[in-house]
Amino acid sequence: MADAESVRSDIARDYEAFRALVTSLQAQLPRRLLQVAEFALRHPEEMALGTAASLAARAQVQPSTMVRFAQALGYQGFSDLQDVFKARIRDRWPEPPERLRRLKSSPGGSPASDLDGFIAAAQTSLARLHETMPASAIGHATRLLSRAQTVYIVGTRRSFPIVDYLGYTFATLGVRALPIDSMSGLAREQAALAEPGDAMLAVSFTPYAPATAELAGAAVRREVPLIAITDSPLAPLAQIARVAIEIVEADYAGFRSLAASFVVANALTAATAARRQAVTSAAGRQGRRAGRFRSRHRPGSAP
Repeated sequence: MADAESVRSDIARDYEAFRALVTSLQAQLPRRLLQVAEFALRHPEEMALGTAASLAARAQVQPSTMVRFAQALGYQGFSDLQDVFKARIRDRWPEPPERLRRLKSSPGGSPASDLDGFIAAAQTSLARLHETMPASAIGHATRLLSRAQTVYIVGTRRSFPIVDYLGYTFATLGVRALPIDSMSGLAREQAALAEPGDAMLAVSFTPYAPATAELAGAAVRREVPLIAITDSPLAPLAQIARVAIEIVEADYAGFRSLAASFVVANALTAATAARRQAVTSAAGRQGRRAGRFRSRHRPGSAP
């Protein structure tokens, strides 16, 4: 079996070069390093976000194997390798001016063809959601939300439309909810009102907003149940949530769809309201039965 040092080569500083290098060295890598290589190629976003220990657990190897893998490819260590995956995320989700440049240079270059592109991204997002969404995550989240006195909803930037929609839909369905106002400067004070009998629903996607993770982390330390909507099991919110719902949206020219996120928001709000209504109705029936029992057994009542 080849030693790790024997497969060192020129250092790949971007993801495509890394993928080409790993592919060319596939036959030379020891079994455990090959296992890491396969994991890295299947989960590039997780490679950008996790620690050596968390990624090793996911890849079912020892943390030292992650370091050996990086060094075998010529990197100084795991952090040096991880920079390749972090750069991939930055390139994949560019700033708005770069997105517009990509949009202008996309095939077709007309509003109609762009519409087709956005529709295709939405369809891809929904198909992926249908294939990967575990029903248990929605069920667990619904149980936590239905028991909450107040649902606090947190999210900024790209997540803000989802937060706004969740707050609106919960309100129309009679569920007490408070979207945290990130623009007023009172987000920390509003989130601090959440207590263990409440729940927090936090939304954050790559690149993750530090403010959302901060507010959610503070709530968790106060033992407030946290439900996270995010895009990776290694995302900051997923690491601390009671239940994490993972959504990976497709994009067109760097503009990510929100189609799957809105579908999940609809499912959560409707299921939560229905469950609360069912619990309230059951409690009312039980109360009426108890009242009839007491009236029949009151002293002096007719047999």
